[in-house]
Amino acid sequence: MLINPMSGGVDGNAETQARAILDEYEVEADVYLLEGDGFQQTIDEAIAAKPNALLVLAGDGTARSVATLAGDHDILVAPLPGGTMNMLPKALYGTGDWKKALRRTLEQGEPRPVAGGAIGDEHFYCAAIMGAPALWAPAREAIRSGKIGKAWSQARLAFRRAFSGRIRFSLDKRQEQKAEALVLVTPLISKAFNENDPGLEAAAMKTSDAGQALRLAANALFTDWRNDDAVETTRTREVKVWGRSRIPAVIDGETIPVGREATIRFEPHAFTALALPADTVDDVS
Repeated sequence: MLINPMSGGVDGNAETQARAILDEYEVEADVYLLEGDGFQQTIDEAIAAKPNALLVLAGDGTARSVATLAGDHDILVAPLPGGTMNMLPKALYGTGDWKKALRRTLEQGEPRPVAGGAIGDEHFYCAAIMGAPALWAPAREAIRSGKIGKAWSQARLAFRRAFSGRIRFSLDKRQEQKAEALVLVTPLISKAFNENDPGLEAAAMKTSDAGQALRLAANALFTDWRNDDAVETTRTREVKVWGRSRIPAVIDGETIPVGREATIRFEPHAFTALALPADTVDDVS
């Protein structure tokens, strides 16, 4: 088990609490802290040891990175909720409480193939937002944290930029299209397709007037803008995106650099999680 004591959802007692839970279930496990200069080396050594399973309690970016490495080396991985958004852990364990997620993993966990997507060397397992709505992510997080003043300033900045330029994209080498943004959702969390569907859910946001833009901005802050009437949804395996300037991009809740163009590809089996069965996650909280 790897623990980053400095991540947003982990406190100083995490190592002691984790060891106690593992002992309670009589699991033979080594627990290591991810710290300082040895951060990446500890991860590399854990992968090289080829454990039966690799439990990760860390931020969203670290969990995503370790899941990718585990997939490359055919190691079961349990990315527990130790970050701020915890999109992947919540999809796999139905909770943002890492201690609950760990117990559920030890009691009910089974191998579960997880599909995903990749933008160059960056992998995502829940969703990628390309274009304007990626600018709303900081405002939404500020609202969740109760920081209304910060949320307002972030929202003003986002709205000034959000509808100033469109991105161009092509799905599976088909005809070029334009949109304010494109969201690519993996089968793990897609509500339009099931987990076995061979592709990403592509939701294109297209507006025709300022009224639609304002409505979509409100939805981006408070609900799921993919449910808006101005959004078109389809399935795809490869996407090319380009724009006149650098494209705002967020994957699994984290901002990443993309540049003016990018190719996104579907990964039918990105890694194997030690997680709850897919049909039971919605039944827990």
